[in-house]
Amino acid sequence: MKTAIITDTNSGMLPEDAREHGIILLPMPVIIDGKEYKEHLDLTDEFFYAKQEQGAEIVTSQPSVGEIVDLWKKTLEEYDSIIHIPMSSGLSGSCQSAMMLAQDFGGKVQVVNNQRISVTQRQSALDAKALAENGAEAAEIKKILEDTRFDSHIYIMVDTLKYLKKGGRITPAAAMIAGVLNIKPILQIQGEKLDTFSKCRGIKQAKKIMLDAVAEGIEKEFGGIATSTPGAWVGLAHTQNFEAAEEFEKEAEERFPGFQVHVDQLPISIACHIGKGSLALTCTKVLPGGVQYPS
Repeated sequence: MKTAIITDTNSGMLPEDAREHGIILLPMPVIIDGKEYKEHLDLTDEFFYAKQEQGAEIVTSQPSVGEIVDLWKKTLEEYDSIIHIPMSSGLSGSCQSAMMLAQDFGGKVQVVNNQRISVTQRQSALDAKALAENGAEAAEIKKILEDTRFDSHIYIMVDTLKYLKKGGRITPAAAMIAGVLNIKPILQIQGEKLDTFSKCRGIKQAKKIMLDAVAEGIEKEFGGIATSTPGAWVGLAHTQNFEAAEEFEKEAEERFPGFQVHVDQLPISIACHIGKGSLALTCTKVLPGGVQYPS
């Protein structure tokens, strides 16, 4: 049985990254001032952030029914089955939509609802690919990924509250006070929930809080840090914060020796709510037969 792996650009994957790993990448639509663009197709990160800073109206959307169905039909001309991994069902309706559409494909399309996004969703796609290459069938891969859906943690430091305020997620007064006091909120994605994890003053303290949180998760859930075979992948992501991300990567490598740290930009589906300057740190359980991030 040949099984294709499909994920979307909410995984943070670039087209060349997906091609390298034999994964089919579905570009997510983004509407800017009423015009639809496709992430990494005709929408670059540079253009997006420029428009965001100019105050453009930006909303994320879902691929059309026809686009998904056509992609699946075309893929099934070459493959026997499909594993489709969208972003977390708690953060978008694209997962539920795909699950409904898959009912018409007689089990040939397995939509995975393992509630991941960004580098953790990327790792799910890599794991699915490795499992398929090792002989696992699509339904089995879906079960493995969904059974381990909570074996991942994401912490995101937000540099500006401008866009959370714009989206009505915090009040203008709270945003003003936080700006004056240099307060950096840290958000947590655990399963389908996006919650406030902590608040701190300055990026230095924010990085320490995230490193401590990931270290605690690895120690309690993923086999510990002082081990010859790491039981977790460590991922780092950011929104146009390259210099800080490079420095944070070195700090993470020192904190987690022997753990390979993968770095990506956060997808636009997150960036449109938090803007530039953010940093995120993640840990994800290593699955048996899973693959390591490329260096």
